[in-house]
Amino acid sequence: MRNLLMQCAQAVASFDQRRASEKLKEIREHSSSHGDATQRLGYHFAEALEARITGTMTTPISATSSRTSMVDILKAYKGFVQACPTLIMCYFTANRTIVELASKATTLHIIDFGILYGFQWPCLIQALSKRDTGPPLLRVTGIELPQSGFRPSERVEETGRRLKRFCDKFKVPFEYSFIAKNWENITLDDLVINSGETTVVNCILRLQYTPDETVSLNSPRDTALKLFRDINPDLFVFAEINGTYNSPFFLTRFREALFHCSSLFDMYETTLSEDDNCRTLVERELIIRDAMSVIACEGSERFARPETYKQWQVRILRAGFRPAKLNKQIVKDGKEIVKQRYHKDFVIDNDNNWMFQGWKGRVLYAVSCWKPAKKQ
Repeated sequence: MRNLLMQCAQAVASFDQRRASEKLKEIREHSSSHGDATQRLGYHFAEALEARITGTMTTPISATSSRTSMVDILKAYKGFVQACPTLIMCYFTANRTIVELASKATTLHIIDFGILYGFQWPCLIQALSKRDTGPPLLRVTGIELPQSGFRPSERVEETGRRLKRFCDKFKVPFEYSFIAKNWENITLDDLVINSGETTVVNCILRLQYTPDETVSLNSPRDTALKLFRDINPDLFVFAEINGTYNSPFFLTRFREALFHCSSLFDMYETTLSEDDNCRTLVERELIIRDAMSVIACEGSERFARPETYKQWQVRILRAGFRPAKLNKQIVKDGKEIVKQRYHKDFVIDNDNNWMFQGWKGRVLYAVSCWKPAKKQ
């Protein structure tokens, strides 16, 4: 299947319409959206290649577009975290580090770039409610990309209402504000930061959707990181896909996306059952949309632009941060959770202030914590 997909991609890159169509037909004969990992990979990559050839997509896509209802998203999220530790380990590492930082704080202000549905925060709220000295005031600034339509901030507002109900349940004092803008257009003046509060900038698996210097000379990605630094936080928590499929050259990008997505489809096949609706939803939300962007789109329409953790490290250092050591106990506990609850092929490792998550030896995600190089 991989060979067929590569041959088709080569025909597409050479503008050989006839050969590309032949290969697509061949791929479709051996693929299915509800088959095994290889069949699903073939089906969705064929869809993306066809969209590139025709220049049309059945559904317009963007980094946060979703046709899935909130109820189904929640159902899929629960099924996903029970089967795969990737997201839960990002949240676990971030939340434990934040709770440790805020052990004596009277006000904890989390500025969450990419809050989406706010799934990260219920565990943190529970942990804060158990603090010996009582919980601090929790201030959350939820930041999201604007949604299309008449209510660009609808989802990020709803997230705030949901978190408020959760804080009321656990008696944690709570304040919420939100911003629905492209991140490079947000300035320090848009944020309300009070003196004396413990401030955390949180960005989990979302910075790859901010355009880089290949789209705009003044890299929006670096502009966002500069804003993170200008906030002057006590801690910056960062997690991203460790991805190599951001090449300006289509074939190189396609090949790398093929390797990366093969691992993900294999991971979901091993941990989620084939007829599980949750699996179809997870694949749609976490693989297919990004793969469609990487394969079918060029220029500013290609919104998924991942980098390797080493490339992110260079950017973050350049923005004016220094690495903060991950607490050894947190890493140890994380490894133990994965070992006890998840499939043996999931790997947690750490090196040079990064915590890595992988599947069968391939590093898929990386988590790190940072502090301003010079606190202002």
